[in-house]
Amino acid sequence: MYVRLVSSDGHEFIIKREHVLTSGTIEAMLSGPGQFAVNKTNEVSFREIPSHVLSKVCPHFTNKAHHTNSSTKIPEFPSHLK
Repeated sequence: MYVRLVSSDGHEFIIKREHVLTSGTIEAMLSGPGQFAVNKTNEVSFREIPSHVLSKVCPHFTNKAHHTNSSTKIPEFPSHLK
């Protein structure tokens, strides 16, 4: 299953749900009580996060999911946010 993340400028990022759930905030939005419509649509809109930031955050979800419970050393993840 996938989740659609929508930036403040309307760009959409489709990410595996299991990867997005590495974020406690997004997990709460997706699994919390009915206050969030995202429970039904699997879509999270970020009114204050532009696409150039969200495009850098999404790979971190995948990296964290890949290395969770790993027995190998987690490599340094390059960050190029400016």
